[in-house]
Amino acid sequence: MRRFPAAPAPAYGALKRIDVSGRDTLAVFGQGPVGLSATMLGRAMGARVIAVDVVPERLALARELGAEHAINARDADPVKAIHDLTRGEGAETTMDCSGSSEGRLGALQSAGTWGRVAFVGEGGQTTIDVSKHMLRRQLTVHASWTFLGRRPGGMRALRRRPRDPLKRLLTHRFRLDQADESVSPVRYANDRQRRVPV
Repeated sequence: MRRFPAAPAPAYGALKRIDVSGRDTLAVFGQGPVGLSATMLGRAMGARVIAVDVVPERLALARELGAEHAINARDADPVKAIHDLTRGEGAETTMDCSGSSEGRLGALQSAGTWGRVAFVGEGGQTTIDVSKHMLRRQLTVHASWTFLGRRPGGMRALRRRPRDPLKRLLTHRFRLDQADESVSPVRYANDRQRRVPV
């Protein structure tokens, strides 16, 4: 049985939970493997995608994978930029794939009233003003860890394209006997691109 890379599955599951379609602007905070997958799949679902990260190489790849706008959070306030790009309304759908407190708060604050938000990135803690950031803006917030169920049809459709865009997420290949090296924290820290276990 052929398996999909690990990163697209949680991205796809979250996109389905927040019901992304061509009527939406989707802001994706964090452009690591899961965030890049969300950018690519969100665009394939018809959304206008805004990518947010702090690594220029990741933002450049996000543009190649379909992001209409790429915001470096070190250079600009992403929440303000997203509101500016949506005429002050905020995005209909947002995702945090970074697992950082800034990314989670950014996803909440950049969503428009009645917006749909997904938290996908793991780790850390975040303090949220529930009334200000969620209740008074009528947000729907999903926590999405992975996609459970049959092989996602949207990902299958991507794989049928002549130039499989999922392959763009693969930057290294390792043999099974190199498994420890493939997830080495030192190697990962020096790899400013992305890593997707297959």
